[in-house]
Amino acid sequence: MTMKQKEITVNSTLIHKGKIIDLYKENVRLPNGKETIREIVRHKGACAVLATTENDEIILIQQYRKSLDKVIYEVPAGGIESGEDLAVCAMRELEEETAYRPKDNNVIHLAGLCTTPGFSDEMIHIFYAKNVVRTSEKRDCDEDEFIEVLLLSEAEVLEWISTGKIIDAKTVCAFFLYQQYKTDNLVQG
Repeated sequence: MTMKQKEITVNSTLIHKGKIIDLYKENVRLPNGKETIREIVRHKGACAVLATTENDEIILIQQYRKSLDKVIYEVPAGGIESGEDLAVCAMRELEEETAYRPKDNNVIHLAGLCTTPGFSDEMIHIFYAKNVVRTSEKRDCDEDEFIEVLLLSEAEVLEWISTGKIIDAKTVCAFFLYQQYKTDNLVQG
């Protein structure tokens, strides 16, 4: 970053402290010396996991999202607990939301992504879990989560993305990162 682009925080005010996010109003000095206001959402970060079964089915969840006022399809994901290892978070969220877990208790970190850098500092870490197995019939979702688990083929997921049935950005990114990971590992042997 060059100094020609850096914004200097003059002051920062907490507007709202929430369960998942905090909202700040920051007065900043721009590179040209003028001042403006930035509204910034602070988030603890999250992990998402694209998981495949032994039959190469991709596990998605279906849940209602109030912010969109509709049901959408997503990879399992959730917030990182304070001090929690990223891989542990990914496996915990996968098991809580789907009752599936990697046989070898191993997940592969594919990427860390900024979700909406125009107004939020949220980073979501995308993981891949292969050959997952069902651990129980009961899922341990949060009390405010109502989730249905879906098993889809890779072709079905691609079709759902192409037709706009899957609109969740982390899920789209996770799917294409997974495809790239598979391609790279086939080439390398």
